[in-house]
Amino acid sequence: MGPRYSRKVNEDMTDVNLGLYFLSEFVGTAMLILLGCGVVANVALAKNKGFGGGFLMVNWGWGLAVFVGVLASAYSGAILNPAVGIGLLIGGKIDFSQFAVATGAELLGAIVGAILTWLAYKQHFDEEPDAANKLGVFSTGPAIRSYGWNLVTEIIGTFVLVFAVFAFADYGVADIGTPGGLGPLSALPVALVVVAIGASLGGPTGYAINPARDLGPRIAHAILPIKGKGSSDWSYSWVPVVGPLIGGALAALAAPVLLNLA
Repeated sequence: MGPRYSRKVNEDMTDVNLGLYFLSEFVGTAMLILLGCGVVANVALAKNKGFGGGFLMVNWGWGLAVFVGVLASAYSGAILNPAVGIGLLIGGKIDFSQFAVATGAELLGAIVGAILTWLAYKQHFDEEPDAANKLGVFSTGPAIRSYGWNLVTEIIGTFVLVFAVFAFADYGVADIGTPGGLGPLSALPVALVVVAIGASLGGPTGYAINPARDLGPRIAHAILPIKGKGSSDWSYSWVPVVGPLIGGALAALAAPVLLNLA
């Protein structure tokens, strides 16, 4: 989610092919959402083999979804998240055109990934009697609804994610043998951070920590012909968008000081 691409962009931002950049972010985010929303569907929807697998199964499923999404979007450096994108923009790792293209690709990819999840679990959506469980496959919601505190939780969780991305960026370079460089496995540390955030901070809000991850599937929920789907809960939808953007921006401002990168 940024470590590889931050160096690439700093070398020469003008060399980036924005069409390939868009496609990279689109495919990576679609894969992320397909597998991430997919694990929630497996745990939450009736008559699934993974039904009742628990929150930790969801945490690991999302972490592995990030791992696959990062591998699938190597050209763009696997931003996959507008909150990471705004952090990289503030940190001077990408320019505004790249941020805008990435954000659009991520939102569209998230919608497509959510639609694919619905297709994979169509019969189970039809069998599930609880509309809240159906919405929960697509988007996050608070355990205790308190918009201010829910916002704080999302800010903190996203701060951890984006701060970690900045920390990983200069930890090692695989192609010159610097300790810490993991080559293709550079996706693994970010995936484990996502698991950690879910396990430690995910309870209050479901840890969106990614505006595209929540908004794209919520749009898909609203437009898909899902049997008995109920409300898309638009009154809450701003929290998992605004909170992560604030958290990402704060992490980008704090990283140069706290990581001695300035």
